[in-house]
Amino acid sequence: MSTAVLAELLTTAQRYAPEYRGGLSTHLPMALGALQALGADDDRLRQAFDRFAAPLGLAPRTGQVVADWTDHRGRPGAYADLLETFRRQIDAEGAGTVLRRVLPLLMPGVGAAAFHGLIRSAYGVAAQHDGETAAGLAYWACRWLPLEAPSQGVETDPGAWVSAMADALAGTAFEGGLIFERMRAVGRTEAFARHAGRLIIDAGTLQALADLAAQRYAASRNFTVDTTVPTVTITD
Repeated sequence: MSTAVLAELLTTAQRYAPEYRGGLSTHLPMALGALQALGADDDRLRQAFDRFAAPLGLAPRTGQVVADWTDHRGRPGAYADLLETFRRQIDAEGAGTVLRRVLPLLMPGVGAAAFHGLIRSAYGVAAQHDGETAAGLAYWACRWLPLEAPSQGVETDPGAWVSAMADALAGTAFEGGLIFERMRAVGRTEAFARHAGRLIIDAGTLQALADLAAQRYAASRNFTVDTTVPTVTITD
């Protein structure tokens, strides 16, 4: 197992577009990072690269540095420019400095591509690969998806909060589309605006939500846990 081979493959992966087949997110860099962490040898990493790269198309073009990257949030066609912008910034300032500056501006749109922008960025940081970190940030920015609701802060139990949201959405159908498109559609409903801001956020909230997600997944064996809203079928 070699971190050098992982770095080599992540660099090669930069030639591919972040999406394929009409909006599916590539899992190539994340699969490589996960396999390396699990102890896969170099041959296994190269085999995985070939498998996950097979359906991908090449990135469309070399981008141009933009003056204000925040103006391009939520614009899928800006990926190449955002990638070049973040590459240059990381080269000049280091990944840590850039992350501290841009993450607060990206977090309101953390739902980007069903969280794949965040996930890809995290894997880039874990691999200490500046190019992959830049690619994750660029993907997050170009698919930036803010899901906002007024903060009310009245519910302390994440389970009760999720159940109330499910009850409010009962009978509502969201047809077609990818996961992030369903998320966007839900975010535009009156039920979301009424319930999403009711959860009180404190130091234990993130762990409580992680535990709840794990429990719901274990019960449903569906990574979208669509059983929380019985009338809505979510597929990717």
